[in-house]
Amino acid sequence: MRQPPAQPSPSAPPFNAPAARRLRAALGMGPEHVAFGMRASYGLSYVTPDLVTAWERGIASPGNPELTALAGVLWCSAGELIGRPRTLREHRVARGIAPEDVARAVGLDLPGYLRMEESGAWRGNERQSAALAQALRLALPDFVTVTGREAKLAEMLHSAVTTRWQAYVRPVAKVAPLDRGVLEGVLQELHEDYQGHMTATLSWGGGSSSASESGREFLDRIVDTFWTAVENRNGLHRPGSPESP
Repeated sequence: MRQPPAQPSPSAPPFNAPAARRLRAALGMGPEHVAFGMRASYGLSYVTPDLVTAWERGIASPGNPELTALAGVLWCSAGELIGRPRTLREHRVARGIAPEDVARAVGLDLPGYLRMEESGAWRGNERQSAALAQALRLALPDFVTVTGREAKLAEMLHSAVTTRWQAYVRPVAKVAPLDRGVLEGVLQELHEDYQGHMTATLSWGGGSSSASESGREFLDRIVDTFWTAVENRNGLHRPGSPESP
C-alpha cells in the first residue's frame, strides 16, 4: 500500500490548512467522513482520519492527487485549498520556473541557490535580491517574506506603533523599500489606530486587561495591517527602487 510523504513534495502547491478545516466544518463533516470519501470515491486507500487531521494542523500537506480528491470531497475548487506562497521554493514552483533559471537570473551557481531554497534562508546581496524579485515577479510583501525580513519588520512596526513612529521611518524603509511619504503616512496611521484603539477600549469600561488583550490582537495583525495600509495608499511596488529622499 502506497504511503504518502509526511511533508509536501517540492512540486506540491502551498496548502491552506485553515481553509480545509473551515470548509469541512461548514459541511458538518468529521475527518473520518473526509477520509472515507477520499478512499471510496478517489481510490486513495491510505487516507485516514489522522492524515486528514495532520493536513488541517499543518503537520503534513497533500500532494496534487490528494488535493484534487480533497477538493472533490469538500465540494470546492482546488484553488480554494491552495495557500499563498510564502517560501522561496513555493514562489518558484507557483511560477513554474526551473531552479536553474532562477539561479542564472540572480547570478548564483545552482547548488548555492538550491541550498538557500532548502534552508529557507536567502543570503543574496541587494543586486541579487532585486534580480530575484524580478525573476519571480514578487510583490514587495512577498519579497520581504521570502528574504527573511518579515520578523524584523514586525518587530519594528510593534515599536513604531507603541512609541514614536517617526524614529522608525528609515529603519522600516531599509527592510521594505517604500516611498518615504507613503511610509510616513502609513506609520502615523497605524500609530494613531493603535493608540486610539487602546484609548477607546479603556473608555468603554473594559479596564486595562481588555485594553491589553485588544492591543495584543492589533499587534498580532500588524504586518498584514501595514501592507493593507500601504496598498490603500497606492505605494505597493516591486523592490529595487531607491528610497525617496
